[in-house]
Amino acid sequence: MIRYLSNKINPSLSAFSYQFEKNAAGRWVLDVWRIFWGLVKIMVPILLVVRVIELLGWISILGKAISPIMVWFGLPGEMGLVWVTAMSSNLYAGMAIFYQLGGAEQLTIAQVSVLSSMMLVSHGLPIEAAIAKAVGAKLRFTLVLRIGGAMLFGFILHHSYSTLDVLQTPISSLWKPESNESDWTSWLLMQGQTFVAALVIIAVLTLIIRILNYLGIEKIIHILLSPLLRLLGIGAKASNIIVIGLTLGLSFGGSILIRESKTGHIDNKDIFLTMAFLGLSHSLIEDTLLMLLLGADLFTILWLRLVFGIVVIALLARGITMLSAKKYAWLYQQPK
Repeated sequence: MIRYLSNKINPSLSAFSYQFEKNAAGRWVLDVWRIFWGLVKIMVPILLVVRVIELLGWISILGKAISPIMVWFGLPGEMGLVWVTAMSSNLYAGMAIFYQLGGAEQLTIAQVSVLSSMMLVSHGLPIEAAIAKAVGAKLRFTLVLRIGGAMLFGFILHHSYSTLDVLQTPISSLWKPESNESDWTSWLLMQGQTFVAALVIIAVLTLIIRILNYLGIEKIIHILLSPLLRLLGIGAKASNIIVIGLTLGLSFGGSILIRESKTGHIDNKDIFLTMAFLGLSHSLIEDTLLMLLLGADLFTILWLRLVFGIVVIALLARGITMLSAKKYAWLYQQPK
């Protein structure tokens, strides 16, 4: 009887799924769900691991361990804990530690700009590195690019501002975060709200892309971005994803890249370079505003960060053309 009912039900479900996918709205809903579910599968286990690490106090230990190198960037040693917290968790957590350590009372605009720039380039690494890995970028490459890029950018900024003697006045902080509850209930509630927001944003983004494509505006975006894409060595098909990543963040741009890496609609080299570029320059609106609240210089954390990302990826694009297939595989491998 069970087998009989199964044989009857399965064809009905298959027929329903087929009709659903033929419908434009149905295809959109399925597309949204596939992108969102791909993001969830990456984020949930990593969020749990990071949460346990936070509770064990390992982030504080690591922050104290790297405090001696903060002098390279003209920063007090305790600011190493701020940077490590942002790398391990997110910018909000790093900002909370910044205020707990009295950063707003002891740093200049130049120092906060250096610290903010390093946080912007290398925050949220557990999740964002996993997204990059799902796209095909090797973990070792992502960590070197993000952490090494943050250190190089911070070093250049520190010595430039020290030499030119600019932005040496004390900061004027605009905001101080409220203390967050550390219990599991509050944490789970916050993560649930994050996932709901992500689902809504993905749905809106995919719908906007479809509308732009239907109206032909997508082609205009490609034309406007073509000079930048040529400089970066990236094909025009990646322009929509770059716009999404630059404005809304790597998680959303990366989640769409994961799908594209499996469909083959975008060249593998373009996927790799797009992911690398978004790793250095993403969420230019929200993340920039957050660092402005700390008292950072807008020109530094927005325009100089964007220029830094463009220069690094332009050099990377030319560099990978000289690599053999075997050496390139150390950086990127198409996901199965």
